[in-house]
Amino acid sequence: MDAAFTEEQLDIRRTLRELLHRRCGPDGVKAAVRTPAGYDEQLWHQLAAGLGLPGLALPTAYGGAGCGPTELALACEETGRAVLPSPLIATAALAAPLILALGTERQRAALLPALAAGELTATLVVPAGRLATALALTGPNDGDWAGGGRAGGIQARRVPQEREEPPQGGGERRAGGSWRLYGEAGQVLNGHTAQLLVVAAHTGGFARSRTRLFLVRTDASGTDPTGTDAAGRDSTGADAAGTDGPAAGAAGADAGRGAEDGGRGAGPAGVSGLLRIRQTALDETRPQARLELREVHAELLGEEGEEGDGGPAAVAGALAATGAVAAAALAAEAVGAADAALTRTVSYVRERHQFGRPIGSFQAVQHRLADLYVALQAARSAAYYAAWSAGREPAGGPGAAGAVTVEPGVGALALAQALEALRAVAAEAVQLHGGLGFTWEHPAHLYFKRAACDELLLGPVHRLRERAAEEAGLFTGGAGRLAEGAGAFAKETGAGHGGGEPAGAPVVARGGREAVDAR
Repeated sequence: MDAAFTEEQLDIRRTLRELLHRRCGPDGVKAAVRTPAGYDEQLWHQLAAGLGLPGLALPTAYGGAGCGPTELALACEETGRAVLPSPLIATAALAAPLILALGTERQRAALLPALAAGELTATLVVPAGRLATALALTGPNDGDWAGGGRAGGIQARRVPQEREEPPQGGGERRAGGSWRLYGEAGQVLNGHTAQLLVVAAHTGGFARSRTRLFLVRTDASGTDPTGTDAAGRDSTGADAAGTDGPAAGAAGADAGRGAEDGGRGAGPAGVSGLLRIRQTALDETRPQARLELREVHAELLGEEGEEGDGGPAAVAGALAATGAVAAAALAAEAVGAADAALTRTVSYVRERHQFGRPIGSFQAVQHRLADLYVALQAARSAAYYAAWSAGREPAGGPGAAGAVTVEPGVGALALAQALEALRAVAAEAVQLHGGLGFTWEHPAHLYFKRAACDELLLGPVHRLRERAAEEAGLFTGGAGRLAEGAGAFAKETGAGHGGGEPAGAPVVARGGREAVDAR
């Protein structure tokens, strides 16, 4: 691993930092989050068209910059420093990698260039706020987190086309027809404005339970780039031949529901059965939405069939690989926010005088700031390493899209360390700013809210660390001896006698005990 950044990477960081310094101050952030979109759309188009931000990690063949997760992480570090509200994480770190890994050539060619140019924004829709589970960050993603064949989640069913003949000998139709999605999802990042939804839905009922990904276009063009959906309907929901589609009644019902809700985030005309409502969140810079899908037209992401690119095994692997990239980007974003909060705090304690001297000259304050600096630098190193690990050459060579070999547990561990560092720095920033820091309007609260909400959305931290330990095989095989060693260490250091365990010891000891009990 070469720890030095290239000139191109440094240019990305420098250019983005200068632009955001001019365009995205605390007052600008607060104004942007109160717009219907939840972010400055003009600034976003400038970042996308001028700097190519959403296409940094996409191949040049699909309109991207041909870089990788490291460049994306550096960009996210700068957006985190400014606490920039934008669809960057949802589009570039969640949706685009899945389309690149699982999509057919037609889907990639139609969607990725538009995403790279900022013409489309996208997001990943996961039921019941289980984003961290779906990305294999807090547990294995091979379970029933998408619905499990029971009530709840999002269910997908195939609707055959008219005049489609059943296969000889019976069985399930495997060609033709379209898909319908039914269910709801909350805490969807930028879900109220995203023009493309990558929806994780459960198919096959209880007996053949499996999770697949589907594409839903929320603009008038439908899921098919030609302007018709998979069932051959145009953007109004009517059949191409002029007959009404079977979901015409649902469209009217959805329009009525949107009117009852005051039109908050409701999908545009032509997206029958889709209702989107922006949720109230503590961190307004990370807008979230609740989505209700009632027989919404969708297109399967990838090829049909159990063994194709859209099959259950491929979906689980692609989600885990996307989780590694997203974790590195989110960790870098948290590091950038923590760095900005610490810089503001250090500047303040140098200027604030008490007892005739700057409060930063007191040793107690210096010790607190030094501890924060060490935690921040450790988190930065972990985030950079996670980005480098996620961007290593695919196992099948440079042309093997989506087959990146990721070191187990690195992304989850880096995200845990970054979130913990941001939480500590943000809390100390509020404290060291004194009475001024406790006012809700102070910029320190932007970082504090980001720290609290990111951990709620992606954590908690101890679950991220536990998952990293499981992936690394830390508690398999020698778990009993590990627990004994942790107990002996606690006795020698006196950690079990009122002094509290050292950092990291609770996870190790708990994991060891659980493994021993399991035995």
